Amino acid sequence: MPAPANQRAREFILQLGGNLQRVRIRLGWTQEYLAELTGFDLSYAQRVERGQVNITVATLIAFADALGITPATLLRRGNPPIIKRGRPKTKPRKPGVRKSLRAS
Repeated sequence: MPAPANQRAREFILQLGGNLQRVRIRLGWTQEYLAELTGFDLSYAQRVERGQVNITVATLIAFADALGITPATLLRRGNPPIIKRGRPKTKPRKPGVRKSLRAS
Protein backbone atom coordinates (compact mmCIF):
# COMPACT_ATOMS: atom_id res chain seq x y z
CA MET A 1 0.00 0.00 0.00
CA PRO A 2 1.71 3.25 -1.10
CA ALA A 3 2.10 6.23 1.20
CA PRO A 4 -0.91 8.58 1.19
CA ALA A 5 -0.98 11.85 -0.74
CA ASN A 6 -1.97 13.89 2.33
CA GLN A 7 1.08 15.78 3.68
CA ARG A 8 0.13 15.31 7.35
CA ALA A 9 -0.31 11.56 6.86
CA ARG A 10 3.06 11.31 5.06
CA GLU A 11 4.79 13.06 7.95
CA PHE A 12 3.10 10.75 10.46
CA ILE A 13 4.18 7.64 8.52
CA LEU A 14 7.75 8.97 8.39
CA GLN A 15 7.70 9.48 12.17
CA LEU A 16 6.40 5.94 12.66
CA GLY A 17 9.24 4.61 10.49
CA GLY A 18 11.76 6.63 12.46
CA ASN A 19 10.43 5.29 15.76
CA LEU A 20 10.58 1.75 14.39
CA GLN A 21 14.18 2.28 13.29
CA ARG A 22 15.28 3.79 16.62
CA VAL A 23 13.81 0.96 18.70
CA ARG A 24 15.27 -1.69 16.38
CA ILE A 25 18.72 -0.10 16.55
CA ARG A 26 18.49 0.34 20.32
CA LEU A 27 17.88 -3.41 20.56
CA GLY A 28 20.85 -4.03 18.27
CA TRP A 29 18.75 -5.83 15.69
CA THR A 30 19.18 -5.87 11.93
CA GLN A 31 16.33 -5.21 9.56
CA GLU A 32 16.63 -8.83 8.47
CA TYR A 33 16.11 -10.08 12.02
CA LEU A 34 13.08 -7.85 12.57
CA ALA A 35 11.57 -8.99 9.27
CA GLU A 36 12.13 -12.61 10.30
CA LEU A 37 10.42 -12.06 13.66
CA THR A 38 7.40 -10.38 12.10
CA GLY A 39 7.11 -12.72 9.13
CA PHE A 40 7.28 -9.84 6.64
CA ASP A 41 9.56 -9.67 3.63
CA LEU A 42 12.77 -7.77 4.24
CA SER A 43 11.96 -5.28 1.48
CA TYR A 44 8.57 -4.55 3.05
CA ALA A 45 10.10 -4.00 6.51
CA GLN A 46 12.67 -1.66 4.94
CA ARG A 47 9.96 0.36 3.18
CA VAL A 48 7.98 0.63 6.42
CA GLU A 49 11.06 1.86 8.24
CA ARG A 50 11.70 4.47 5.53
CA GLY A 51 8.06 5.63 5.73
CA GLN A 52 7.24 4.61 2.17
CA VAL A 53 4.13 2.53 2.88
CA ASN A 54 0.86 3.15 4.68
CA ILE A 55 0.64 0.19 7.08
CA THR A 56 -2.42 -1.44 8.60
CA VAL A 57 -3.18 -1.66 12.30
CA ALA A 58 -2.36 -5.38 12.17
CA THR A 59 1.10 -4.58 10.77
CA LEU A 60 1.66 -1.93 13.44
CA ILE A 61 0.79 -4.47 16.15
CA ALA A 62 3.05 -7.13 14.57
CA PHE A 63 6.04 -4.77 14.66
CA ALA A 64 5.26 -3.61 18.21
CA ASP A 65 4.88 -7.19 19.48
CA ALA A 66 8.13 -8.27 17.83
CA LEU A 67 9.95 -5.33 19.44
CA GLY A 68 8.32 -5.93 22.83
CA ILE A 69 6.73 -2.48 22.98
CA THR A 70 3.24 -1.03 22.82
CA PRO A 71 1.90 0.14 19.46
CA ALA A 72 1.57 3.62 21.00
CA THR A 73 5.36 3.79 21.30
CA LEU A 74 5.66 3.57 17.52
CA LEU A 75 2.95 6.21 17.08
CA ARG A 76 4.63 8.87 19.21
CA ARG A 77 5.80 12.08 17.60
CA GLY A 78 9.39 11.62 16.53
CA ASN A 79 11.95 12.32 13.86
CA PRO A 80 11.98 10.70 10.43
CA PRO A 81 14.27 7.70 9.96
CA ILE A 82 17.93 8.14 9.12
CA ILE A 83 18.48 6.64 5.69
CA LYS A 84 21.93 5.12 5.28
CA ARG A 85 23.03 2.67 2.64
CA GLY A 86 25.17 -0.35 3.39
CA ARG A 87 25.91 -2.38 6.48
CA PRO A 88 26.78 -0.88 9.86
CA LYS A 89 30.49 -0.64 10.68
CA THR A 90 30.10 -2.66 13.88
CA LYS A 91 28.23 -5.88 14.30
CA PRO A 92 25.08 -5.56 16.39
CA ARG A 93 24.78 -7.76 19.44
CA LYS A 94 23.07 -11.07 18.94
CA PRO A 95 19.32 -11.12 19.52
CA GLY A 96 18.44 -12.48 22.90
CA VAL A 97 16.98 -10.93 25.97
CA ARG A 98 14.91 -7.93 25.02
CA LYS A 99 15.12 -4.66 26.84
CA SER A 100 11.75 -3.46 27.99
CA LEU A 101 10.83 -0.25 26.20
CA ARG A 102 7.20 -0.11 27.29
CA ALA A 103 5.82 3.28 28.17
CA SER A 104 5.63 3.95 31.90
